[in-house]
Amino acid sequence: MSAKIPVIEMFGPTIQGEGAVIGVKTMFVRTYGCDYRCSWCDSAFTWDGSSKDKRVMMDAEEIMSGLTELGGNRFDCVTISGGNPALIGEGLSELIDLLHERGIKAAIETQGSRWQDWFLKVDALTISPKPPSSGMSTDWEVLDSIMERVRTSGKGAHSLKVVVFDDEDYKYAAKVHHRYPDIPFFLQPGNDNVTEEGDISTRLLSKLEWLFDKVIADPDMNAARVLPQLHALIWHNKRGK
Repeated sequence: MSAKIPVIEMFGPTIQGEGAVIGVKTMFVRTYGCDYRCSWCDSAFTWDGSSKDKRVMMDAEEIMSGLTELGGNRFDCVTISGGNPALIGEGLSELIDLLHERGIKAAIETQGSRWQDWFLKVDALTISPKPPSSGMSTDWEVLDSIMERVRTSGKGAHSLKVVVFDDEDYKYAAKVHHRYPDIPFFLQPGNDNVTEEGDISTRLLSKLEWLFDKVIADPDMNAARVLPQLHALIWHNKRGK
């Protein structure tokens, strides 16, 4: 019997709004459950219990069928997010294999708090450790181990991404970049209000300019790449985009 995956939503096709695969057309599979409780989490419904009744246990074939029903032949990439998908073992390994059998790439983002052997099969693995503003603490030994294993054994591309809300977060991002200088490194301004309705693009662009200015002035960030949350600029705080 195939392993089950707790899925809280699937949607797309849409455009990936952040990280190394920004701008890529993709389907999204959002898993339920997280080992973190970030203060500014934009998907707290995946762990705070508010949407637990929407969680569906699905195997890889069922997810593939659902994605095809939604997206038809209009995608060749699937982004698996959460929550933290790294809490899930065999089920996601089976889903990644099934995607590859269909010629579809798998992109995954996780905070780097747990290891899964399927990390080595992911086409685009984004490790996104959480800065001080999240209220979470980084286990540097665990993160070091993950980064070393994907560096030496990973089959696909891997990168680091830090979301920056304030000066302390920026110092944390600089520490991450210094610790893993050879890993592609992305910075992204944080969205301070994930429940605000209406057009939030002016607020987001102001924060992006603030981050641009800090990176431009910092010689230690010469190799960093600063990106917006593209989906938030276009679709604001709407779910399922």
